[in-house]
Amino acid sequence: MAYVPTYRRIIADLRTAIDRGVLKPGEKIPTTKELAVKYDTSHVTVRKAVEILIEAGVLEGRQGLGVYVAEKL
Repeated sequence: MAYVPTYRRIIADLRTAIDRGVLKPGEKIPTTKELAVKYDTSHVTVRKAVEILIEAGVLEGRQGLGVYVAEKL
């Protein structure tokens, strides 16, 4: 099995949770710290995954509030 970078696993898992309705539009995702602990990785790696999903329009950052599933996917 090919190696999959951790940030790509985080992206895939978040997309799956959204697709399955585990994370719903407008819902806050776990914090960077929580995801870093879950994936046993650095906050930098988590932030990279989250930034990619924000750029793709899947997530939206709200200054001072956190990151949420985009209202309109």
